[in-house]
Amino acid sequence: RPPRSTLFPYTTLFRSNGVEVVYLEDLAAEAISVSDKVRGSFIDQFVNEASEDKDVRDVLSKYLNGIKDSKELILKTMEGIRVKDVAESLDSLPEEIASLKDDTLLADPMPNLYFTRDNFASVGNGVTINKMFSETRNREVIYAQFIFTYHPDYKNTKRYYSRDEKYHIEGGDILNLNSETIAVGISQRTEKEAIEKFAQNVFSDPESEIKNIVAFYIPHNRAMMHLDTVFTQVDKDKFTIHPEIRDGLKIFEISKDDKSDKILAKESFDSLENVLKKHLKLDNVTLIPCGGDDLIAGQREQWNDGSNTLCIAPGVVVVYNRNEVTNEILRKHGIKVLEISSSELSRGRGGPRCMSMPLLREN
Repeated sequence: RPPRSTLFPYTTLFRSNGVEVVYLEDLAAEAISVSDKVRGSFIDQFVNEASEDKDVRDVLSKYLNGIKDSKELILKTMEGIRVKDVAESLDSLPEEIASLKDDTLLADPMPNLYFTRDNFASVGNGVTINKMFSETRNREVIYAQFIFTYHPDYKNTKRYYSRDEKYHIEGGDILNLNSETIAVGISQRTEKEAIEKFAQNVFSDPESEIKNIVAFYIPHNRAMMHLDTVFTQVDKDKFTIHPEIRDGLKIFEISKDDKSDKILAKESFDSLENVLKKHLKLDNVTLIPCGGDDLIAGQREQWNDGSNTLCIAPGVVVVYNRNEVTNEILRKHGIKVLEISSSELSRGRGGPRCMSMPLLREN
């Protein structure tokens, strides 16, 4: 295979700006390599989530157990498994499977897995293992589950949510604004009941520094599927925002009553700027609209994730180069803009923040 630097200019940009990069497939491979029992448990769980057909499960299990290299095994579960893959490796197949076309999928691929932001989320000094909105994407969470259960570097990380919970929540709706404040989107992909459970877990942890959760109710449509598609932090006191959410935006402030230990949630009727100033203890907050004052540019660049910036340091963001209007406005506000080519990536409906999941940041 070609060197990763030629395949992923995105991560090359990270490294050139002092960011250490780790890959999901590497961490997952290291996690399942800790013992044969863990490896077997991973295969069993993957197979059970991949198909309801017993014959298919048996064939997938035999096929995956025959792959000795852990990383090759992980990559195969990510890319999907076809009839011809198992036919080339196994001596015989059940007649119903052998009669299928070679390119018939026995285990579906996970094409949305490049949006690593969603299936788990770093929160303060802990992590949420998320229950995804769709069953298609919920299969992706298996890698995070095994990494944070078995990987030597991550297995002791505190957990604030489990994929076994009833209600769904996704990482694109979770933003760390500072050490004490988390923003969460009530969206198509994240239910308010999940936020309540998440808040209980965070506030009940005596070692957690998080004191406030600010929840934003955003419209339930594909152009605004997560909070980070319409609102992201680009500096300590600056944020991008999609102009169309400002009017009628519902904001809820969630905290813990120290006397009763109950979770308190109240709707705020103050402006977004004032809510942010209060919780971040700032004198001023600047909201930078996607597309500026140009309605057409705002709609066009919002569709191409103009608000989905990835902040790698205060005032330093990674963005898609196609959003020229928004990028220029960011520069005028003193933001250092690092551009990557979106090409086909933007057709997946996610931007630079969606394609990353920071594990550890300096204060």
